Amino acid sequence: MTAETKFDPSKVNVRIKISALWASMLFVFVYIDLFSLYRPDFRADLEAGEIAGFTVNQSFLLGATAYVVIPSLMVFLALILRPRVNRIANVALGILYGLTIFVGAIGEWNYYIFGSVIEVALLAAIVFYAWTWPKETPPASTT
Repeated sequence: MTAETKFDPSKVNVRIKISALWASMLFVFVYIDLFSLYRPDFRADLEAGEIAGFTVNQSFLLGATAYVVIPSLMVFLALILRPRVNRIANVALGILYGLTIFVGAIGEWNYYIFGSVIEVALLAAIVFYAWTWPKETPPASTT
């Protein structure tokens, strides 16, 4: 006979799940963009001062920085925001970023599409966990 190993089925708090999903999404996000630097066409456009048809200037870089900073902050904010605000922020930003990633992947190379699918799946999980955030249960009556 074999003894079955029993593992502790401890639940992971929804805040930690969402925070970890934002962090995971950012890793994929960064690496996919980094891998673009291996493409001669991307480097040529970059040398010409353009990325995806946009001129690389201070406004573009400020916008790109804001676009990256928001999910970066969500890694922390998912842990500290009040549940109602947390739900709204995660659902709204998850959908918004999912749409921008989907649109950005149109016409891209296969590695980029693959990475974008993973990013959107992670964002969908964020939206799911935020949408199904557990309701607070009142303490049990001791009477």
